[in-house]
Amino acid sequence: MKKQKEVETIEKLTREETKEKLLECYETIKRILKHYLDIKEDYYSLIAIWILGTYYHKDFSSYPYLFFNAMRGSGKSRALKLITKLSWQGNVMASPTEAVLFRTEGTLAIDEFEDIGNKDKNSIRELLNGAYKKGIKIMRMKKTKSLAGEEMTVEEFEVYRPIIMANIWGMEEVLGDRSLTLVLEKSNDPVKTRLVEDFDENSVIKYILQNIVRCSLCSVVTLKNINQHWNNYISSYYNTTLTTHTTHTTETTLNTLHNHLFDKINSSNIIGRNLELFLPIFFIAEFLGEEILEEIIRIAVDITDAKNHEQEIESLDIMVYHFISLKESGLNFHSVKHLTDEFRNFSEENEDWLNSKWFGKALKRLNLVQEKRRLGHGIEVMLNVAKAQEKFKLFKKPEK
Repeated sequence: MKKQKEVETIEKLTREETKEKLLECYETIKRILKHYLDIKEDYYSLIAIWILGTYYHKDFSSYPYLFFNAMRGSGKSRALKLITKLSWQGNVMASPTEAVLFRTEGTLAIDEFEDIGNKDKNSIRELLNGAYKKGIKIMRMKKTKSLAGEEMTVEEFEVYRPIIMANIWGMEEVLGDRSLTLVLEKSNDPVKTRLVEDFDENSVIKYILQNIVRCSLCSVVTLKNINQHWNNYISSYYNTTLTTHTTHTTETTLNTLHNHLFDKINSSNIIGRNLELFLPIFFIAEFLGEEILEEIIRIAVDITDAKNHEQEIESLDIMVYHFISLKESGLNFHSVKHLTDEFRNFSEENEDWLNSKWFGKALKRLNLVQEKRRLGHGIEVMLNVAKAQEKFKLFKKPEK
């Protein structure tokens, strides 16, 4: 509470002063990251924007996790400590308990984040499944005393907060979909591997933290209900009939956003969950300047393409789309058994579970069956090749 009162006594900056000061913070954070960490060049810019965003995350309806997939000796613990030191009320926890997770706020870093699928980590997984999005609450029962004696009451926890995770073995699919995944490799830089962690004593870090806190008193979002304005823009752009123009914003302001932000985001072809994750990052980058916005959009496209390519390789459903998309269109019936044998060769997957029963269910689940018939030698299906081709385009990296 004391810290909040101290912040409230700081004289607020104007919007232009905030932009100038925040841009200085952004460039200095990048220099700090480059001083201590040996990572891909694009990561410095993305992490710097993410750090600034932790101070503004409540302006957005969701905020992406950072996940470091790191080999041993790659400096992941140092990365987590430095990023949380620069972030809003950051803390690193190795084995956080449910009580700590639900009853604290601020940027949370979870190191050595292995075996998340274990039953004893259900509460952590429950938190992480919802903490990237505003408004999701977790309920717990607790004993309270009243005049009638002890009774059970419901306790609500708002879990929305910026979170960083790191491990060696990778992330399960559900949490991976909520994360910006960065890969850390072992460094052979003679300087960075010899630097020790002096983050608490570093005068540049202290200076930057004071300035970010001061900047955070001014919002980086130009319009309230920014997601609603984005949806209105998309509805108008694609000429859909459902619009939600419930706010009174001048056409000049909206046109500026269209020209300088919304059009650029839309032309990136980032969609779905990836778009949801990157929108706050784009809004912060746009506040800092056109050049930074364009750099961050390029980085986002590269990360999204890499993620889609990985899904293309790893997801059997996407592989089924790909396999069927290569078939000839027409009204021919195909034996499910023969298709299964062909798919096993196509996917190079030889596990026993990949049989005709599994493949038939996959075709049905993905709505790739136009007609079905049972003959003496087994089931035959007429394939919806056009649908498979359409769906596979969503995951296939576009040719340049």
